[in-house]
Amino acid sequence: MKHWLLERLQSYGDRQAISDGSGQYTYAQLHQAVIDNLNFLEEKFQPGQKVILESDYNFNSIALFVALSLSRLIAIPVINSNKAELQNKIIVSGADALIKVEQSDVAIRWTEIKSDNSQAQKVTERQHSGLILFSSGTTGEPKAMLHDLTVLLDTYRDKRPRKLAIMVFLMFNHIGGINTLFNILAMGVKAVIPENRNPETIARLIENEQVNILPASPTFLNLLILSEAIADYDLSSIRMITYGTEPMPEALLSRIKQHFPKAKLLQTFGTSETGIARIKSRSSNSLDIKIDDPNLDYKVVNGELWLKSKTTILGYLNAGMEQFTDDGLFRTGDIVEERGESYLKIIGRKSDIINVGGEKVLPIEVESFLMSIEGVQDCLVFGKKNALTGQNVAAIIVKKAGFDEQNLKNTIRKECIRNIQRYKVPTKIYFKKALDYSSRFKKIRKVKNTESLNIE
Repeated sequence: MKHWLLERLQSYGDRQAISDGSGQYTYAQLHQAVIDNLNFLEEKFQPGQKVILESDYNFNSIALFVALSLSRLIAIPVINSNKAELQNKIIVSGADALIKVEQSDVAIRWTEIKSDNSQAQKVTERQHSGLILFSSGTTGEPKAMLHDLTVLLDTYRDKRPRKLAIMVFLMFNHIGGINTLFNILAMGVKAVIPENRNPETIARLIENEQVNILPASPTFLNLLILSEAIADYDLSSIRMITYGTEPMPEALLSRIKQHFPKAKLLQTFGTSETGIARIKSRSSNSLDIKIDDPNLDYKVVNGELWLKSKTTILGYLNAGMEQFTDDGLFRTGDIVEERGESYLKIIGRKSDIINVGGEKVLPIEVESFLMSIEGVQDCLVFGKKNALTGQNVAAIIVKKAGFDEQNLKNTIRKECIRNIQRYKVPTKIYFKKALDYSSRFKKIRKVKNTESLNIE
């Protein structure tokens, strides 16, 4: 078959394409593996069938995913699901088969699901490939989102060849991870795939593979700069750090810049429903962004960002479309400030707002201040029920070594009273050795009750 991505992969020839735990692979090898997988899929499946790809990134899974993207099938990438979660995703997606990919082994298992193909029909009628992504499910049942994968892939066609090495950090089952992968393949750069995502492994690979671009979440970047790995390895090859998936505290941005003074820091932004937007950061020291994407329109309504994209999902498989307006705008739930010159600053999630007697508090604002206080290594701000005001502000603090809890608590209260509005001052302060975060390295923000905190 002819396709611009296949031609691109072939043209890159002997360039290094992938470095994973099993070895180094060229673009010529990747091109041939994609061709082989296209033949395999054509033999086994009919257009429009839904295929779960159960794997993290490796050479074989990337080759298979690219083939799925070109094959008029519907790909469903799944990672780290237990048996019950996997079965639920099979049922919700109506998957016809599951392909489990290991480094050197590929196994196919057919399901017995009677698939409802009414949503998938939207893709097959176009003779396109599809993609089903599941949300993280941190605020309820994971939503299954249907993308037109052919349309999504074509937005990368204008990428120009580069000579870089990029860390593949964000997951296969995440729109940000797929964005990283398609950028890499379209530009012909090297994908460096970690065997795990702990700071030691990432830092070692940055040094050994001379990684130039590190995409990550603020939570992981904080873990990295607090780890011993930051001093044990040479990370000077990093030219750019891109961050997203959750709000970045300004104090943390400053810490990252101190550790990577020569690197450009670029915020990324997108949603699973609309894809990753092309944006510009005002500077490495700023959280202001400008949406500069020919495939996307936006507007701000009562402080909330609404998006309409060429790559918007075709629908949910297990939910209504209430978050969309009649004219197709997606209500993101992200609260923004308009900063002039078309710049925006994301200041939090609508669902995270703390209501203190009618006064609205955004957790990231308080977290940014707390992290500027000496002795605070990390923090999480949340709303705690209060009979009089509805909610009060509470904070979980991870302290730096050598600081006394009671003294630090007193310092936090004094500094907050002195510098921020009274209703934003945490009335309860808890200490933990570490915050909880998801497999996508995002802070878990929902704190149902303080008894569940396992406070140290």
